[in-house]
Amino acid sequence: MNHDPLSSSATKATGMNRRTFLRGTTAGLALFNILPGTIVQGAGRISANDKVNVAGIGVGSQGGGDIGAVAGEGQNIVALCDVDDNYAAKTFQKYPDAKKFKDFRVMFDQMGKGIDAVVIGTPDHTHALIAMEAMRRGKHVYCEKPLAHDIREVRTLMAAARKHKVVTQLGNQGHSSGSIRQLCEWVWAGAIGPVHTVHASCDAFKEVYCQLSKLDKLGAHYDVPQGLDYDLWVGPVPFRPYTPFWVPWNWRGWMPFGSGTIGDWFCHVMDPSFWALDLDAPTSVRAEVTDYDPVKQGLTYPPGSKVTFEFPAKNGRGPVKVVWHDGNTTIPRPAGFSADDKVQGTGAVLFGAKGMIVHGSHGAGGCYLTPETLMDQHSGKNAPPQKLPRIKGHAWDWIDAIRTGRQAGSHFGYGGPLTQTALIGAIAIRFPNETLLWDDHKMKFTNNNAANALVAPPYRKGWKI
Repeated sequence: MNHDPLSSSATKATGMNRRTFLRGTTAGLALFNILPGTIVQGAGRISANDKVNVAGIGVGSQGGGDIGAVAGEGQNIVALCDVDDNYAAKTFQKYPDAKKFKDFRVMFDQMGKGIDAVVIGTPDHTHALIAMEAMRRGKHVYCEKPLAHDIREVRTLMAAARKHKVVTQLGNQGHSSGSIRQLCEWVWAGAIGPVHTVHASCDAFKEVYCQLSKLDKLGAHYDVPQGLDYDLWVGPVPFRPYTPFWVPWNWRGWMPFGSGTIGDWFCHVMDPSFWALDLDAPTSVRAEVTDYDPVKQGLTYPPGSKVTFEFPAKNGRGPVKVVWHDGNTTIPRPAGFSADDKVQGTGAVLFGAKGMIVHGSHGAGGCYLTPETLMDQHSGKNAPPQKLPRIKGHAWDWIDAIRTGRQAGSHFGYGGPLTQTALIGAIAIRFPNETLLWDDHKMKFTNNNAANALVAPPYRKGWKI
């Protein structure tokens, strides 16, 4: 294949039926070995015979699911904290013995050493503040993706994790799957040759990530519901009056609080390529948007985005182009796809010199090689050697890492750069049709000062990281 993967010609796929292969890929995921990682020697190690005392912060939605996963590993849920009594009510009822709090700072003060670790499932704009406070107090941290709401926060959390030597885990659950390991092993074995381009996409929840239809309703007055501490919910960002259009759910589509589709899904969909290709920071980014005026409509995200990142050559591999598509902007059907190849609405295509890898979300779900002759050559008895141990799951990995003193698989040293790339893309969306040049060492764009203002925006008075 040449380096124009969406217009090049390729041989039609023939060979084994990939669906038959995919049905069998889940059978070999029972190697419950720990992942190699940096040994953690700071926070106290928990005995293998003891349970980890875990607190949940932000437990009304995804955070409640994360707490359930940790509880499913047999750990103690000792405290639950949420600014919204009503939204968190079901999780509160599920763990009646856990102490209940509204303010995470009060929880830490009162519980002290009674908490070993925390699970953070709040909106994006408060991730960093809570994770930072937890690490300062020597708590291990599981934080939902994206790790933070701005790039300065990402860098601060990465440094703090190293300083305090705690076990960290980003909530990109697919990182602990067997399919992401299969994809990495295919890439490392050269199954599709050198990878030069990745097209990734997410078309989920379009009505959440683009809130253009709600802009003219923001001026209406709404009373803050009983049970919600709205000032604490707003936290570090400039105060805006309460509206049900962003609390408790649609905040993901509003720039002051959420990170749009790219912030919410990049850490899932691009995780396989980020790991397999050893990506780090891009050198440039360029966004194209649909039906959107970023000056007039800069509070929310566009109906569709196409964001192109350029990554430099590294450790023997060549440069890599990553093209992110979301909302109404989708991956064009690649030339060379066979009749039963489907362009994923949420997923990615990796383009190599010999062929492609196609996968869905959350750990390269349903990944396969195309053309199908490559499946014959690199699956079943011909599969490349397993270089990555298969593990039980994401919550298990974090808990096991706490007990054994190692790092978890998607620790902040890995999840931080992954999140940073997503946030670089989110900034580019505000400057459509401009190529922004990124200097990772200086943590700045070299050709756009307005974009730099979004790298480390100021906090509201009374808040600091």
